[in-house]
Amino acid sequence: MIGWLSRWWGGGPPAVEAASLRDAARLAQLHGASFHRGWGEGEFEAMLTERNTLVHRLRQGRKVIGFAVSRMAADEAEILSIAIDSNQRGRGLSRDLLLTHLGHLAGRGVRTIFLEVEENNQPARRLYEKAGFGVIGRRERYYKQPGGEHLNALLMRRDLS
Repeated sequence: MIGWLSRWWGGGPPAVEAASLRDAARLAQLHGASFHRGWGEGEFEAMLTERNTLVHRLRQGRKVIGFAVSRMAADEAEILSIAIDSNQRGRGLSRDLLLTHLGHLAGRGVRTIFLEVEENNQPARRLYEKAGFGVIGRRERYYKQPGGEHLNALLMRRDLS
């Protein structure tokens, strides 16, 4: 009984699910811990109510440990953000989350997906390249760092058809 309760509360296999409004605070917390300019709870609440936005959460037991957000327009979409709890990184969870999210986008008729990634973010670039994304452009000085430095962004694309 104790083992089952432990798996239910904090363990067990990770599950990718549609996020809901009640997840907004946790998604904002994860985003803030992962990015210099984190999105607030209100921003997540707005995205979760928009028809053209798809938000998935990655849950392990009862704890949300990651998310993916995309915005759709016609047969294209843009990944706006993906984040995994820092304690859970390096386990392949972001790949599972990304591929499941892409499958749901394809199921909604999305044929092409785009994203921007900081040029020096090697873990994210490897994730996207292994998932079939290719670099199609570059935005100079796109990301502003806390110290005022500006970093380049790479534009990436993948066909889902």
